[in-house]
Amino acid sequence: MITTKRGLLLVALITLAVAMIVMFPARVAYRWAAPVGVAASGIQGTTWRGHADAVSVNGIYVGDVSWRLRPLRLFTGQANYHVQGVPASGFVEAKIGIGITGKLIISDLAASLPLNLFSESLNISGLNGDASLQFERMVFVEGLPVAANGTVRVNGLVAPRLSRESIGGYEAEFFTQNNGIAATVEDTDGIVDLAGSLQVREDRSYQFLGKIAAKPGAPAGLTRQLEYLGSADDRGQRELRLEGML
Repeated sequence: MITTKRGLLLVALITLAVAMIVMFPARVAYRWAAPVGVAASGIQGTTWRGHADAVSVNGIYVGDVSWRLRPLRLFTGQANYHVQGVPASGFVEAKIGIGITGKLIISDLAASLPLNLFSESLNISGLNGDASLQFERMVFVEGLPVAANGTVRVNGLVAPRLSRESIGGYEAEFFTQNNGIAATVEDTDGIVDLAGSLQVREDRSYQFLGKIAAKPGAPAGLTRQLEYLGSADDRGQRELRLEGML
């Protein structure tokens, strides 16, 4: 039992601070401290628990977003939330931490998303298909991904630069390097034989370099399209290069 005036004052101050955090309007907090690259609309509730009609992270839109504060993480100097959302189809669930410098940290990410959500951020017009994501950790600084450890699996991929028809399923394993993010990419049940590597650099540029070849039974149109990539090597594979800016 606390009997001293100093002890009672300390308890009162802590109670007041917690109450302010719990009741602070989420709309006001968003205006003050929204990380770069994050936009939200229809915000309701408080910083402790609330809801937004839509949230965009680097051009990727998700609707019906709800959050719940994980209070013990406040002692680390980071506001950490359990977040759920509903994209055009599928689901998103993750823990999201926002540091005092604006760094955005995403952990325990599980999601099923339509690939067209990423068309704008990757600057690939007509991108389509379905993706499932499992990431232990992702870090964004000023909207730029600087760390990523996890897996993306894609089904029914439509990449217009190769074909306007589905070219099947693929998998990318992401890991963090000193100079940015890297990933290995390969086909799982695709109609093309694909293996390559992706690099996302600190200057916001990305580059994919790989080898690709049509499998037996691939549409004739796709086989002809691959011929534009240049001469095949002795294994029938051609070099595929994609690059741009995030």
